[in-house]
Amino acid sequence: MKPTSKIYVAGHRGMVGSAIVRKLRADGYDNLITRTSRELDLRDQRAVNEFFATERPEYVFLAAAKVGGIMANNVYRGQFLYDNLMIEANVIEAARVNEVKKLQFLGSSCIYPKLAPQPLTEDALLTGPLEPTNEPYAIAKITGIKLCDAYRAQYGCDFISVMPTNLYGPNDNYDLETSHVLPALIRKIHEAKKEGSPEVVMWGTGSPKREFLHSDDLAAACVYLMHEFSDYGFVNVGTGEDLSILDLARTIKEVVGYDGEITQDRSKPDGTPRKLMNVDKLHAMGWKHTIGLREGIERVYAELEGKDWY
Repeated sequence: MKPTSKIYVAGHRGMVGSAIVRKLRADGYDNLITRTSRELDLRDQRAVNEFFATERPEYVFLAAAKVGGIMANNVYRGQFLYDNLMIEANVIEAARVNEVKKLQFLGSSCIYPKLAPQPLTEDALLTGPLEPTNEPYAIAKITGIKLCDAYRAQYGCDFISVMPTNLYGPNDNYDLETSHVLPALIRKIHEAKKEGSPEVVMWGTGSPKREFLHSDDLAAACVYLMHEFSDYGFVNVGTGEDLSILDLARTIKEVVGYDGEITQDRSKPDGTPRKLMNVDKLHAMGWKHTIGLREGIERVYAELEGKDWY
């Protein structure tokens, strides 16, 4: 990509897309194309085709997706599968037809089998059953990876895939019905402090371990990989470090300054026992994250204070 290249960031209002836009602009890329979901419904094939034919982007970051946490994934199973399949199929096909120079598809660490050996290496894909609660979303993301690979094989398209670990950062979702664990805990603990509640109840046992990457780090990796990676398969993007959900809650409690107790609702599901990315492939390519977890949470919470963020 050159500073003058025409770049389309799909999903620019989301946490990932907005971070990519910030990174591109910071790096001097000023010919960016964006559309809100109201302006362009990526599930609508005709609308997507017309958009690509008119705008003719040279590069595409496909960060648009229907996303949510364990509750949303489990409840809205049909919607998560359908919406994500349509978004990726329409954008990837339109990129091929309109001769986009390079496309980057953003997936998720949930693509891996529930009991895959830890840390998760890229070759573990499709080696076992998926976590049942987010299976529809995972299947959609796996399809996106395979679609990029198939288009590379059949048409010679330079379409690549990137698989981030659990993310957090500016423009995250704090809706308790649809959010991921880190923003959900920030909101719960913030509200408990504000209301003087003696306890915060978290789902499950708190024992599952998760890895978290700040969205600004992901954006830096995405731009880096757009330059440096061109191959079949995909690249894990993460920190290579994890912690238990209970320890995450305790860290957030310290950052927020909450004095109450963290208790567990053991009737609720835990989800996958552990999801740690192996990032050897990424490190070997010359990129590592720079924002530590506590620092990242402090930055996020400082950005939220004084705002109407939920």
